Amino acid sequence: MNRKSLFLLLIVSLTFTSGIFAQKKVSILGDSYSTFHGYVIPDSNLCWYGVPGEKKENDVTKVEETWWYRFINDRDLQLERNNSYSGSTICNTGYEKADYSDRSFITRMDNLGDPDIILVFGGTNDSWAGAPIGDYKYEGWTKADLYNFRPAFCRLLDYLTRQYPQAKIYNITNTELSDDVTNSMDEVCRHYGIINIRLHDIDKQWGHPSVRGMKSISEQVAQGMLLSKKSCSR
Repeated sequence: MNRKSLFLLLIVSLTFTSGIFAQKKVSILGDSYSTFHGYVIPDSNLCWYGVPGEKKENDVTKVEETWWYRFINDRDLQLERNNSYSGSTICNTGYEKADYSDRSFITRMDNLGDPDIILVFGGTNDSWAGAPIGDYKYEGWTKADLYNFRPAFCRLLDYLTRQYPQAKIYNITNTELSDDVTNSMDEVCRHYGIINIRLHDIDKQWGHPSVRGMKSISEQVAQGMLLSKKSCSR
């Protein structure tokens, strides 16, 4: 590739990047991977990172090292709302089959402000807790349905697309999850036309992203968004 072609490719890439990121407000709906004490709304949400007095075998000690802060700061975006809750599941079933309806994603999905971009990063605790998978169900959810992962994830994406029609929604799938959770996210995202960014090779300490892992998540999310934009423009 000659110098002129490389220059044109750079211009095209910068144009796509500007179109995705410029002057955008970002909201995050997440679990412990997206928490940092003092930076979540509401502030009563439990946090895993940055909690005063808690020592963890993880080298992330500053909010600037989190994936979402890197992603937003590096691209001159604005944080609209970070509604992340440590240990939360997408469905209403938590660890040891406890009722997590006080913290689940489907309980918190109506508290994201007025975003241009929504980043959904969950499913990790559903996988770790062995939450019931259930069936794909795209309407008519009952209370009982929402204690199962698939119908709850369907309900989540259905609500987000309807409640925030102006926002571009992206789902982020963690590494090392059960096949049921990973494949279900793919299927439900396809149904709702939502880009599913599947992470790979994330460095973790104590099951949570390290500084290196956080940097990689930020880069993979940006790359996934850029590739989806290019694909849609063809």
